[in-house]
Amino acid sequence: MYCIITGATKGIGRAVAEIFAQHGSNLMLIARDRNDLEALQAHMQTQYPAIEALIFPVDLSRPEAVKDLGKTLQALNRPLSVLVNNAGIFLPGRMLEEADGILEQQMNLNLYSAFHLTRLLAPTMIRQGKGHIFNIGSVASLQAYADSGSYTITKFAMLAFSRVLRLELLHTGVKVTTVLPGPTYTHSWIGTTLPPERFIAPEEVAQAIWNAWNTGPSVCIEEIQMRPLAGDL
Repeated sequence: MYCIITGATKGIGRAVAEIFAQHGSNLMLIARDRNDLEALQAHMQTQYPAIEALIFPVDLSRPEAVKDLGKTLQALNRPLSVLVNNAGIFLPGRMLEEADGILEQQMNLNLYSAFHLTRLLAPTMIRQGKGHIFNIGSVASLQAYADSGSYTITKFAMLAFSRVLRLELLHTGVKVTTVLPGPTYTHSWIGTTLPPERFIAPEEVAQAIWNAWNTGPSVCIEEIQMRPLAGDL
């Protein structure tokens, strides 16, 4: 099996790659920075020599680049078992005060990358009669948060996309799960003075994804909502 992960070199994406590799899954790792991808590939080859870890340096904020990537992955003709749409960006700010283009910048990566890549790869899963698509949303997909104006809009849109996808794939054998984590200790929180225990660890999100993937063929965990034990920040 092959697990495709966008935003694979950091945070949740890196943790997902690790847990699937631990369980013997081959990987298709996608991120913007080639050096980070090569370092991750070297790590995977050393730690898990039995798996194949393919890397694809792509700027997923560019729709045409996403479409080219989808065609490249199709041409590899590998069995696609899992797609994790994880790539995203958080640019804080109040909606009415943000600079022009902030919404579009976040929408391109947080929603459109998942939309275009899924549309290209889902047909392969449908032909296989099985597969699992994970869309990484946020608790900001469920409610608005201060100083997260355009980001919240993109995450609400991601949840809508994921629910529509689930409906359209109901009778195909392909599962869809939306993951809605609260504050997760990733690069977005570099410089914070809050202790790590006030956050969700990326490894905990990855474990939840693995658990959802590992259910039987007659069950689909549609949405996973996660928050720090002590609640929102």
